[in-house]
Amino acid sequence: MKLILTQDVPRLGSQGDLVTVKDGHGRNYLIPRGIGLPATPANLAKLEGRIRLEEQRVKKDRRQAEQMAERLSGVSCTVRVQADENDKLYGAVHEREILQALEDQGVEIEASSVVLEEPIKMLGVYPVKIELFKDVFGEIKVWIIRE
Repeated sequence: MKLILTQDVPRLGSQGDLVTVKDGHGRNYLIPRGIGLPATPANLAKLEGRIRLEEQRVKKDRRQAEQMAERLSGVSCTVRVQADENDKLYGAVHEREILQALEDQGVEIEASSVVLEEPIKMLGVYPVKIELFKDVFGEIKVWIIRE
């Protein structure tokens, strides 16, 4: 039996996938619970329409992310911290401090977008990646200075 999944199912497929399952599993489990729809010509046409709309939305979102990445290329922010005489920080600078410094400048990004491989523990200037979309990154400069 061929079904169109209406939600993600582990080890079977993702939402919108056309899958083949045994008749009993489809009739007795997937369809009654609303997890799958029979792959009729009408349902397949709806699926194609949804796929086209989703592709258009993804293209639009990617374009917006690329434009934002260009705007972020000239952005730098300053984080003031306490440090010892060897420029080592008392603590570390994490994503939330960088996010707060960006918000103070009026740059609005999502909290999960700031990408740091490890916390910053020394004074200096650091390039920090901002993930704006899948495979679209912007880069800002973060100045870590003594308070």
